[in-house]
Amino acid sequence: MTISKTATNSNKVSAHIKRLEASVGAATQYIRQIILSTDKEIGEQIKWNSPCFYYKGPMKPFDPKEYKRDIVVLNLHKGNILLVFPTGAKVNDTSGLLEGSFPDGRRLVRFKDIDDVKAKQDLLKAVIMEWLKLIETN
Repeated sequence: MTISKTATNSNKVSAHIKRLEASVGAATQYIRQIILSTDKEIGEQIKWNSPCFYYKGPMKPFDPKEYKRDIVVLNLHKGNILLVFPTGAKVNDTSGLLEGSFPDGRRLVRFKDIDDVKAKQDLLKAVIMEWLKLIETN
């Protein structure tokens, strides 16, 4: 039996989350479920030593350094829960969930804990859905 790349990536993300401190792990798992439930074309992997979510569907060719496939990367450092949207500046976020104005186009979302994630889950899904609208498909 062969194991698909997606299954292997999911296993790696699960293993990464299990190694986190319990409260951060619970919040991270909840964030993971929100992101993956937003669209069937969202995949996950470990990238930059963190859980990363990307669009796995067909896209027009692009320079890989543009990170057009990467939706969001979790930055879990010293108990902080930070979501980094590498191309978040392109997203029309009227909710104010996305923070920051970085020259490279990044935007951030900060969560204090799982309760904060739950309170903002609809906003997070809306931001991801707006990001998905920007995809240039074949």
